[in-house]
Amino acid sequence: MSVSADTVISMSQTISRDAARRIALAAQGFARPRRARPGTRTFTSMLESLGVLQIDSVNVFERSHYLPVFARLGPYDKSALDALTHRRPKRVTEWWAHEATFLRTDDLPLWAWKMRMLRERDLADEESWANAHKAELEWVRSELAARGPLYVRDIETDAERRRGPWWDWSAVKHALETLFRWGEVAVAGRSTTFERRYALAEQVLPDHVLGAEVPRDDAIRELVRRAARATGVATASDLADYYRLPSALTAQAIRELHEAGELTSVHVDGWRRGTRNLDAWMPAGQVRPRSVSADALLSPFDPVVWSRQRAERLFDFHYRIEIYTPRHKRVHGYYVLPVLIGDRLAARVDLKSDRQARVLRVQSAWAEPDAPADTVERLSQVLRAAAHWQEHDSITVGTRGDLSDALARTLTAPRHDSA
Repeated sequence: MSVSADTVISMSQTISRDAARRIALAAQGFARPRRARPGTRTFTSMLESLGVLQIDSVNVFERSHYLPVFARLGPYDKSALDALTHRRPKRVTEWWAHEATFLRTDDLPLWAWKMRMLRERDLADEESWANAHKAELEWVRSELAARGPLYVRDIETDAERRRGPWWDWSAVKHALETLFRWGEVAVAGRSTTFERRYALAEQVLPDHVLGAEVPRDDAIRELVRRAARATGVATASDLADYYRLPSALTAQAIRELHEAGELTSVHVDGWRRGTRNLDAWMPAGQVRPRSVSADALLSPFDPVVWSRQRAERLFDFHYRIEIYTPRHKRVHGYYVLPVLIGDRLAARVDLKSDRQARVLRVQSAWAEPDAPADTVERLSQVLRAAAHWQEHDSITVGTRGDLSDALARTLTAPRHDSA
């Protein structure tokens, strides 16, 4: 990765979409040099910069939270990241800071207002699940107090033994997730099979986090400030979406940060809604790289593409994940990853890790319009690095997609039937 001849934006202006794309990628860490052996300090620094790593259980290629790290740092030891995310939450914990995410434990007080809001909303609704299952919530609390930390299966087994077959096992999970959203329960870690281990917050969270709360407006202002740094250039809706904040409160925070001189108003060529230009915002003094060169596979839940509308505005890249689409209706494949080549999303590949055979299977490969001429060669290098990272011995290429034949030739890879 490289950045050359940086300039600094210091006043309101109109910028090109190419410039916006490079700003956004640099803000996401794609302009930093890769370290040969990234470790805990590098991971925590990246998490501080990104804010969150989104969690998803699908691991047909690799679980989603590992992929943004690989995209930015290259091959790394996953067990070193697991040491942060899967054990007692000293530095990293989980909460709904976008969707389900890993985040820094010290950032939890920024979310106390939302935890309290969710609890008050649930209890104020007479027809809510929480009000209909107060006894189950209290029983789960008591189980964790007496026996925690516990996996769901531990509590479900005890529920069957103590309460009889009338107990709805799904109620255990629902109760735990409700208490987790309210902040009463925290995640004590993950098993090797990625199961959450739950505990009462006071059993696992550090003392300086317990009971700490940043006032709502201050917290939202800080989260918008961080979202602006993480996006580089963004609309108000982009900033609200980054941490799933209320739109009106986000707009208020933007005004306050703008008045304080922390955010600069800009327009990006082509960013329009109907006939109206969209307002955009950047941190004051934002660096604008003249070039960004980064070749990477992006998770469907990478911050660069998790907002599909933003991906279209920045990259002219129409992207929909097709996991839940019936096979005969899929356009590109089951688990399709966007491919970053330079500063463009130039291709997409459907990947599968055949762990038993130790083979990376490229189920399909597709080029985007105006993909660079050397896309196949650069993608081949990315796939070789991915196979090495996944401890595979070989790569095979399927038959679907307009890049598959050229990719197979460049990789000198065997073919397999993608049907």
